[in-house]
Amino acid sequence: MSAQPVDIQIFGRTFKVNCPLEQQDALHMAAEDLSQRLQDLKVRTRVSNTEQLVFIAALNVCHELAEERLKTRDYAANMEQRIRLLQQTIEQALLKQNRVSERQDSEEA
Repeated sequence: MSAQPVDIQIFGRTFKVNCPLEQQDALHMAAEDLSQRLQDLKVRTRVSNTEQLVFIAALNVCHELAEERLKTRDYAANMEQRIRLLQQTIEQALLKQNRVSERQDSEEA
């Protein structure tokens, strides 16, 4: 994966970023997302200081990431619990099947 310099536009400024060729589309989409977030913040907060806007946007993104991590952790815990329940159900069904088979075998003998 060789990185190549790519020009991206964020909030009216151009930045040169090294990026693997196969990730350039994702980089451009991320830059567009960040620009839009900064523009929305500027309108919503009436803050015109770009540095402040960047920090607010970064905090918002970190907060969103933390929320998604919690959701993922909760989802994984839920799935783990459901898998354990399914395993127990299967084990009980197999034990029941073995008992039925053993009874049939002893009746035939």
